[in-house]
Amino acid sequence: MNAIDSKILRNTLGAFTTGVTVITTLGADGRRYGVTANSFSSVSLAPPLVLWSQSTTSRSHPAFRDTERFVVNILAVDQIHVSDRFAKSGDDKFDGVEIDEGVAGLPIIRGASAFLECRKMATYPGGDHVVFLGLVENVFRGDRPPLAFRDGKYLTRLLHDLAEA
Repeated sequence: MNAIDSKILRNTLGAFTTGVTVITTLGADGRRYGVTANSFSSVSLAPPLVLWSQSTTSRSHPAFRDTERFVVNILAVDQIHVSDRFAKSGDDKFDGVEIDEGVAGLPIIRGASAFLECRKMATYPGGDHVVFLGLVENVFRGDRPPLAFRDGKYLTRLLHDLAEA
């Protein structure tokens, strides 16, 4: 197998437009943790399963590794500042971010386009990442348009119908 240049791979993967999420949880110490992730996907409708992945070197990885629950907050188009805040290391990423409390007190980002409250079902090794599989226990879908990401830049999405009638 040929070695793939990581920069070329990253640029190639950047061609795939994704949504922008912030995954949140509570640590065993009661502290709130959150991380921006575009590695989110649905897995199954029955049972309702989703997945996301996190770098094993992330400062918040131990909290997500050891928790039983997490929330997938699907950010709205005007929440770039929230995405940027949770994408960087910092002591209190929640400072200045409005939140509500979900199941077991987990932080839900107010104003998100949607959110899914999940119970962690399994974790799988994935190279320098860990894949978290979650059973969806509660959902919310608002009417705010979602934030998108492609080629290292934020995007807004435009709806169109190219399907033939």
